[in-house]
Amino acid sequence: MREKEGLTKLGSGSTQYSFDYDPGLLESFSNRHPENDYFVKFNCPEFTSLCPITGQPDYANIVISYVPDEKLVESKSLKLYLCSFRNHGDFHEDVVNEIMKDLVKLLEPKYIEVWGRFLPRGGISIDPYCNYGKPGTRWEETAWERLKNHDLMPEMLDNR
Repeated sequence: MREKEGLTKLGSGSTQYSFDYDPGLLESFSNRHPENDYFVKFNCPEFTSLCPITGQPDYANIVISYVPDEKLVESKSLKLYLCSFRNHGDFHEDVVNEIMKDLVKLLEPKYIEVWGRFLPRGGISIDPYCNYGKPGTRWEETAWERLKNHDLMPEMLDNR
């Protein structure tokens, strides 16, 4: 099945990590249930990138939730892709938007959202959120509604 889907990372027996941003690491496979609307959620609590100005590391919990259409992202390739941000210098807001755009390009999902919960530096944390709904579908409206209401009930910040 791995070969049939064109997956090169899962089950390959060796893992090569890239610490330079590389969307080419992402791989997808066919959704066996495209007629169903369901969420797939990934939580990456050890995400690291670099501040583009100081070069200091920024740590975050990146949460990706999406409603697939025809394709799903292969999780090992997603892990390697997220790891590739390790030496990538970008602002927090750019990072979450880049992740979302790369996944939209790969998957063409019905809906996707990416939320970065960055640890504080200098006494302030930044938690950018972005989303996308497939144009011309009900998911386009869902994206607007979720964005509009995103922070009406903010999370407790006692864990940072």
